[in-house]
Amino acid sequence: MNLKQSPNHKKYLQTLVKMGAEQRLLKAFELSAITKTVFLKGLQKRFPHKSEKEIKEIYLQRLATCYNRNY
Repeated sequence: MNLKQSPNHKKYLQTLVKMGAEQRLLKAFELSAITKTVFLKGLQKRFPHKSEKEIKEIYLQRLATCYNRNY
């Protein structure tokens, strides 16, 4: 984990404070959807020979592996 803060971290926090609760929630949903898309595209690139069903199975397995690892 990188403990060194980026120079934009303060500006990022200020932007979050200015946003309303609904805006922050919508932004979280948007970032979640983008992350899911990027993850699926990465799996498709890594496993080009797999079907969509197989890609989805790999995706779900990897999500299950990561689920609640922060705790």
